[in-house]
Amino acid sequence: MNPVLIVFLVIIVVLTIALVVLTILGKKAQKRQEEQQAQMEAMKQSVSMLIIDKKRMKINEAGLPSAVLENTPKLLRRSKLPILKVKVGPQIMNLVCDEKIFDSVPVKKEVKAEVSGIYVLSVKGIRGGNAAPTEQKKGFWKNLVAKAQEKAGANPIK
Repeated sequence: MNPVLIVFLVIIVVLTIALVVLTILGKKAQKRQEEQQAQMEAMKQSVSMLIIDKKRMKINEAGLPSAVLENTPKLLRRSKLPILKVKVGPQIMNLVCDEKIFDSVPVKKEVKAEVSGIYVLSVKGIRGGNAAPTEQKKGFWKNLVAKAQEKAGANPIK
């Protein structure tokens, strides 16, 4: 047999095995995540709170309880999480926010939130509704492209 054909067959077999392993691991992770989501939905409570500040911070800097730091995998300790600094009654605390709703959370407003432990699942404005998320500044290159398209008369891309 041709050596190129043997190498090609070995590569195909290795890629097939890797694909099967990744599929199995992906299904297990998806089941685990669905179970965690169902558990969070079962434990959620509705709480009225004043949102003081919101930031993306590392877990070490966020001021979360030490039990949270101990149970977090070492690789995830460096990643930044969306953190809300809120006032619930007389107590000020830091909560972890869901990534999907972080941009729509109004700052310095009183809201009604669905909370599961220290995790905020959803937020609804009490007075005046939710404020629309503020538009972020465009980067240098996006501004440059937008100006060039404006001069050319083309439709701007978002």
